[in-house]
Amino acid sequence: MASPCTTYHPSPGSPENDSMILFSTSTSCSPAKESTITHSNSSSFNSSSPPPRESSPDKTYELRIRNLSYTISPNGSIFSSLLMKKSTKPKTTILKSVSFVAGCSEILAIVGPSGTGKSTLLRVISGRVSDKEFDPKSVYLNDHAITTPVQLRNICGYVAQEDNLLPLLTVKETLMFSAKFRLRGMSSKEREERVESLMQELGLDHVANNFVGDEENRGISGGERKRVSIGVDMIHDPPILLLDEPTSGLDSSSALQVIELLLSMAKTKHRTIVLSIHQPSYRILQYISNLLILSHGSVVHYGSLQSLEENISRMGYEIPIQLNPLEFAMEIISVLENQEPHFKYQSCSYLRWEEAIIQDTANKEVIDQGKIGAVSNKHCSSLFEIAVLCSRFWKIIYRTKQLFLARTMQALVGGFGLGSVYIKMRNDEGAVAERLGLFAFSLSFLLSSTVEALPIYLQERRVIMKEASRGAYKISSYMIANTIIFLPFLFAVAILFAVPVYWIVGLNPSITAFVFFTFVVWVIVLMASSLVLFLSAISPDFISGNSLICTVLGAFFLFSGYFIPKECIPKYWLFMYYVSLYRYPLDALLTNEYWSLRHKCFTWNDENHSECLLTGNDVLKNRGLDKDTRWMNVGIMLAFFVFYRVICWLVLARKASKTTI
Repeated sequence: MASPCTTYHPSPGSPENDSMILFSTSTSCSPAKESTITHSNSSSFNSSSPPPRESSPDKTYELRIRNLSYTISPNGSIFSSLLMKKSTKPKTTILKSVSFVAGCSEILAIVGPSGTGKSTLLRVISGRVSDKEFDPKSVYLNDHAITTPVQLRNICGYVAQEDNLLPLLTVKETLMFSAKFRLRGMSSKEREERVESLMQELGLDHVANNFVGDEENRGISGGERKRVSIGVDMIHDPPILLLDEPTSGLDSSSALQVIELLLSMAKTKHRTIVLSIHQPSYRILQYISNLLILSHGSVVHYGSLQSLEENISRMGYEIPIQLNPLEFAMEIISVLENQEPHFKYQSCSYLRWEEAIIQDTANKEVIDQGKIGAVSNKHCSSLFEIAVLCSRFWKIIYRTKQLFLARTMQALVGGFGLGSVYIKMRNDEGAVAERLGLFAFSLSFLLSSTVEALPIYLQERRVIMKEASRGAYKISSYMIANTIIFLPFLFAVAILFAVPVYWIVGLNPSITAFVFFTFVVWVIVLMASSLVLFLSAISPDFISGNSLICTVLGAFFLFSGYFIPKECIPKYWLFMYYVSLYRYPLDALLTNEYWSLRHKCFTWNDENHSECLLTGNDVLKNRGLDKDTRWMNVGIMLAFFVFYRVICWLVLARKASKTTI
């Protein structure tokens, strides 16, 4: 039985709170029209057919939120965590009994002052919260209860406020890499066609081969970059798209283009689109079907712009000519917040959701809840992930001219510079100290020269966290790909440094010694790269990361045994001697230089060479190197290389599990 659009008024025996809302029981999608009220109990709640396993273009979803609340617990201090004490601070309520319906083929806009919970609401309904923070009785898709956040993450596309994109990839490459990770069942040709179609739909085909860019690298415009961000999360064609302030930072023209694009996508593909927006213009408001206005985490209005205007007029206010109804509503939001609950919900797509209906369908929902989750993102095979990540990482390294040229020039200038300082070094007692100084400075130079990669790691980390948290690939695959690409790159750097410094200085003329010297230099830069990668994972920004790297390397150098002999290091600092990244390569280089020259005399007592005062063996003994420990030192250095990468993997995996972007 149909009836015209009405506003729900609670019955006298019903509690007057935000839970008394109206829900439509229709699962059909009527674009640009609001569903009519029906009181029939034979709704889709009683339907026994579950949602299909895979979403087809004809399949539409209606998102229903019922009495959604969200609270956060304050983080306790480190001491309370160690003592296993619970925080005594009260929990903070972000959302309070929020209810609404988002239908397909239309745009629902969440608006409100800053700090009202708009972004939090989008994170919750997109599944970007932990299982214990998720209320399984508050989110429904086509009347089927969602019991875990994973189900929402599988079916919803979520575009964060920040454009987390790699600036040195082109628009087409960005979308193509996203397609490779998320459209695993398609062939290469099908993925190519999907990317071409999406670029045309997003209006990006004319900038397909342009770099995305950022503040430092010139690229596409802000509006185009936002459309690329939308495309990355739409590559798998999700039926529900959630966007956190997609017009933020854009000029009025670009913002209007983005909203027009979203409405076109909603109409043509029957998508359900929910977005948060800050101070939309009157022209943008004409593209929005319904408004959900929040204040202090509670709903103050849900309905169309016209119903908002009527509600304001009913309260006795007159909207100034220079303001649109939403702008004026923001000025009197405290008044709207205090009105009766039934005046807050003015949408025609609501019917009251009776507890009896929920109870009758509870068992069916438990059965069906796993079906929705079947629209899942299966992980690519590890080899495929590694191959794709290697391809992307190599493009970034090759196009990062600052890093590529800086490392090349550092190696050449450092090699030739040190060679010119220690050119044709003598083989006497004084040269022993010079060689030790050469090795110590070379170590310091090689270990500190890897800091240039820190900005790249920090920039890439934001993208990694987003992609890994959404199941595009595993953190372990990224770590392996990073290692594979850096191995040959740093080997080239090692050769560029080792060749000039070794032969210009005139170190041990043995070819075997030269090969080992080059290999040790390679392992040194690999070890340093792992250290920088690990420190970048725990550093919040470049300044903190750079300071942390300098502090750690300085401490390692101090306790390497070069400045302070092991016997003179205080016992409570002795552990630093064993974990120093300088100690093992320094011993390896000294052993490599003098082991084959153990019996050669460097200083004689007189001109007749009757008595030798210093041999290569004496030089090694003075450093406590009685045995040939070159390969043992190399093994320890390789262990450091692996150790720091494993620790970095654990840190990034932990962060990815908690990431909500």
